[in-house]
Amino acid sequence: MHFIRTVILCFLAAPVAWSQTTSVQYLANEGVMVTHNATKVLFDPLFSNDFGQYQMVPTAMRNAILAGDAPYDQVDAVFISHHHEDHFSAADILQLLRTQTGARLYAPAQAVAAIRRIAGADDGTVLDRLVGLDLNYGDTPVNIETDDLLVEAVHIPHSGWPTARTDVQNIAFRITLTDGGTVLHLGDADPKLLHFANDREYWEGRSINLALPPYWFFASDGGNEILDDLLDVGHSIGIHVPDSFAAPANRPAELAGFELFTTPGEVRQF
Repeated sequence: MHFIRTVILCFLAAPVAWSQTTSVQYLANEGVMVTHNATKVLFDPLFSNDFGQYQMVPTAMRNAILAGDAPYDQVDAVFISHHHEDHFSAADILQLLRTQTGARLYAPAQAVAAIRRIAGADDGTVLDRLVGLDLNYGDTPVNIETDDLLVEAVHIPHSGWPTARTDVQNIAFRITLTDGGTVLHLGDADPKLLHFANDREYWEGRSINLALPPYWFFASDGGNEILDDLLDVGHSIGIHVPDSFAAPANRPAELAGFELFTTPGEVRQF
C-alpha cells in the first residue's frame, strides 16, 4: 500500500515541468545523477570502498565520470553527504573537479578538508569551488542560492546515533533545480523522528518531488513516518542497498513493495 500511495502522490504533487524533463540515474550505493533540463548534479558519485557488501561504480562509468564524458559532462554541482569511504574519495573528487571546471562541490567541512590536504598549489581554481559546510547536530539549516540551484542543507546524525558515528558530519541536501523540482538526498541519516521534528518549520517549507533515503528508512517505523507524514515527499527511491538485496527474492520482508535502486546505470524518468 505504501508503494501505491507514493506513486500516486508523485504524479499529483510534481509540477508538470519536473515530471516530464527529469531523470535520475543510479551510479552505485548512494551515488546518483539527477538531470533536469540543462541542470545536472551528482550525489556521492565516487568512493573507494564497498566494505564487502555494497556495489561499486562500474569501471566504465567511473572513468566516464572522471573524464567528464557524456552523459556526465557539464555537471553543475557535486554533493557529498559525509566523509566515509563508501561515499567519498578525496582523490577521485579532486580529479573530477579538475575535469569539470564549471562544477562546484558542496560537502561537509570534514570532506573538504580531506581534499585540501591533497590538492596541489596549481589547484587554485578547484579550491575556489569547494563549499565546506561545517554543520553539526542542532545547527540551523543553511541555504545557498545560485543561478541554477537552491542548495539547502541540514545536519542529520549518521545511523547508529547516539551510540555510534556521532563525530560524522552527515548532511541531508535538499536541492531545488531550475523550474522548481526538488530532490532530497539523506546520506546515511538516522531514521529517528526527533532529528527532523527539531526543524519542522524547515521541512514544511518546501515540497520534495523525489526523496532518496537509505533503504533502512523503509524498514523502520520512524523512517516511514518521516517520509510519509513529516516530509512532503512525492516519490521515494531507496539507496545504499546491500548487493545481497539486489534480487527481490532476497530482500527482507519489511522491504517488500518499496522501490529501490539496485542496478548501476538504471534510470528513472519523472
